[in-house]
Parts: sequence; structure tokens; C-alpha cells
Amino acid sequence: MRPEVSSPLTLKEHRELSRELRAARARLRELSNVVVAVYGPNNRAAFSFLKIADAMDRLCQDLQVQVSQDYPGRNVDGLYL
Repeated sequence: MRPEVSSPLTLKEHRELSRELRAARARLRELSNVVVAVYGPNNRAAFSFLKIADAMDRLCQDLQVQVSQDYPGRNVDGLYL
């Protein structure tokens, strides 16, 4: 196992990543709504879409914590949320 190397994303990279993730989250919600509307909320595919959306939400929360740690004292509130 390789040792962890600390080389944080730049603030610009965090901003770009957050824009991409917001777009991806929005698209996943749209697709999830379609699948749930067609197959119902108890369908396996609908359930999987909901799990993916939950995982993306957790990822964005984790990245929000990370950017706060990477840039203490900078106004990064709500960058990923």
C-alpha cells in the first residue's frame, strides 16, 4: 500500500469539480425521476438510482469537508452543497 501523499486540489479545481458534480447530481435526479415514474418506486432499477443519488450526496458532503480543510479561513461554504 502506498503512503498517502497530501497534494490538495487547487481552489480553482475544487470549483470546477463542484460545478461538474452539481450538473451530474441534477442529471441523476432527472433520470431517477423518469425511472421511478415509469417503473414505480419499488422497482430494482429505481431503487439503484436512488442509492446512486444518495451516494453522490454523501460524496459532495465529504468534498465540502475536504475543501474546508484544504482552505481554512477561505469562504468555501456551500461550494459542493
